[in-house]
Amino acid sequence: MAAKCSRRAARRDVIASLPNSADRPAGGQRFPRDARLVRRGDFDVVYRTGKRLSSSHFTAFVRTNELPRSRFGFSIKKALGGAVVRNRIRRRLREMVRCRRREIAPGWDIVIHPKSAVATGEFAMLAEELVRLLKKL
Repeated sequence: MAAKCSRRAARRDVIASLPNSADRPAGGQRFPRDARLVRRGDFDVVYRTGKRLSSSHFTAFVRTNELPRSRFGFSIKKALGGAVVRNRIRRRLREMVRCRRREIAPGWDIVIHPKSAVATGEFAMLAEELVRLLKKL
């Protein structure tokens, strides 16, 4: 019983040490919900009316959105791996966009499809390739 209580206390200490929203990075370092495509209908409109850009690691579908910012969506096929692999790819993509979205032109809806090498490729190289692809807008 004592071990169980000490584990709970340790968890409370960890939770208490997590940064709150006031400690989060400001400005370009956040990736708010309104900067993401979340509805299936939004994805479908981009696929139907947008254009396709490709590189060796990514395929991007883009469409203008008449908004002051670009919105991003990610679509990871099950063929790329199990849930753990797909979630890792999704986290990597989200971080690439979060860190570099100021370099991408505003006013676009962008859906990114990664290829299989994104799961294990070097992060900096992949981020540079993604930004280079999206600068073609």
